[in-house]
Amino acid sequence: MAGIDLDVWLYGALASYGSNSEKKSFSNPKVTLPEGSTLADLLAHLGIPTEERGITFINGQLSALPGLQPDLGHLLCNGDRIGLFDLKSMWPFQYRHGAMMTEEMARAMGAKKDQGLHHTYRKK
Repeated sequence: MAGIDLDVWLYGALASYGSNSEKKSFSNPKVTLPEGSTLADLLAHLGIPTEERGITFINGQLSALPGLQPDLGHLLCNGDRIGLFDLKSMWPFQYRHGAMMTEEMARAMGAKKDQGLHHTYRKK
């Protein structure tokens, strides 16, 4: 089976899951997965529990926020760039509206009563 090479960036506390985490604040591990792999497969490969990640981008498109992670089944392609931020990383509220999103994220946010536009998050 053919493999796909991914450009993965881990930020904040998630950098410790990378192979070159000596930089402490980020890591850029080299990842090759089988064709047909999803974001869930990538997280499993890296050993990152999904609940430890916050904001996530796939190819510059927002794919997850804390507590809203519709991207686990997102099919990854060769050359995809994935940015995974820890839960302490902030993204200013005002920039979320109109941000480019994956199809899964756009559907999930559209289905929420507040359309995912709020400025605080709480653990349930």
